[in-house]
Amino acid sequence: MSNSSSDNKLIHEQIQYLEFLSSDLERAKRFYSASFDWTFTDYGPTYTAFNGKYVDGGFTVGTPINGSILVVLYSADLVSTRTKVIQAGGSIVKDIFSFPGGKRFQFKDPDGYELAVWAAE
Repeated sequence: MSNSSSDNKLIHEQIQYLEFLSSDLERAKRFYSASFDWTFTDYGPTYTAFNGKYVDGGFTVGTPINGSILVVLYSADLVSTRTKVIQAGGSIVKDIFSFPGGKRFQFKDPDGYELAVWAAE
């Protein structure tokens, strides 16, 4: 998720990345490129990442439904943030795992909303 143009967006424990579901990645890329000048990087046939001026994100193949956006926060200390989430009453849905560009975990807040936190490797 990290690249040199997004490093100025890496503010500890702030929303930095959004993941959307899309039934047509090419259509989503055309729309968001034309609407907001987002640029895209494909990571295989089922995922494309976007880069915007103030936020980054991605689209994964799936059927869009209300509530399907995954909010991703950035952390300078993933383990510490994970501990704080658990102590505050969050539950870990996907424990820390690696992906191209870093590591992350996903959790549910007390209302059941799922969010993720990532850190560069």
